[in-house]
Amino acid sequence: MTEVQEHIVAEGPARLDKALAELCDGISRSRLKALILDGKVMINGAVAADPSAKVNEYDLLLVQVPDVAPPEPIGQDIPLNIAFEDEHLIVINKPAGMVVHPAPGNPDGTMVNALIAHCGESLKGIGGIARPGIVHRIDKDTSGLLVAAKTDDAHAGLSALFAAHDIERVYTAVLRGSPRPGKGSVDGPMARSKANRLKMTVVRSGGKAARTHFTLKKSYGPQADPVASLVECRLETGRTHQIRVHMAHIGHPVIGDPLYGRGLRLKGGAKTPGILRHFPRQALHAGTLGFRHPVTDVPLQLTAALPEDMTELIGALEQM
Repeated sequence: MTEVQEHIVAEGPARLDKALAELCDGISRSRLKALILDGKVMINGAVAADPSAKVNEYDLLLVQVPDVAPPEPIGQDIPLNIAFEDEHLIVINKPAGMVVHPAPGNPDGTMVNALIAHCGESLKGIGGIARPGIVHRIDKDTSGLLVAAKTDDAHAGLSALFAAHDIERVYTAVLRGSPRPGKGSVDGPMARSKANRLKMTVVRSGGKAARTHFTLKKSYGPQADPVASLVECRLETGRTHQIRVHMAHIGHPVIGDPLYGRGLRLKGGAKTPGILRHFPRQALHAGTLGFRHPVTDVPLQLTAALPEDMTELIGALEQM
């Protein structure tokens, strides 16, 4: 069930999120912000998707407040491809298509549900109820390695490593065209797009620092104007969609990316392999994860081979 609340702004001008915080009893400001970003708030009949939008005295605010989902995810017997596990942590080779944690639209069938079933009830309290053990994530349609904590000590240690950017994360990406020069860094602060709340974008000011290092491994098609390329990307930071945003920012979006690759035509004409035109997901794989074990201090270097769909894509490109 969804409750619809009506409120009249008493004083203005004011920020939308601040006005709602004063008007909506029992709803936290963080949840109100999430409702705004999710398009659940209207100002005088128009959807407002910006928490900082201005409202004026006597404006009519409508707020759709869905029932709160049960806070505890349940364990589900979902197979996991385990790259490493001990009593402190577990590293999963996540397949493309698997969501990391429950969220609106994906309440179950996630990696968290699988981890709870695999690791037992003790995992539920690690790192908070909503995302037990999770200290980072990779996108639903990106494949590859992801580490989760099984104890409080491991969770605290992993969180510190990520905060200090002391984790090696190397991705393999297939890009449209070929970056020139073939080695470099994209240092582009990122923030959520004002035009599309589902997207992130590089901004000149006000964003969070984001840096990606890339190395060209191979180009495909005419040497003077390649159709695609195989690129290694190393994350220095780990922002949402970072590689996808940064590669698109330099003009070479990830093949198959439905969010950042639209509107750009592939080169090569009829000679372009069909799989390149119709690859069903972003061709991005988290293949290397390296860090010092947060409890034992033993260095770990884990790798995951490319999944079958990306191997097939690269094989087709090799024939060009």
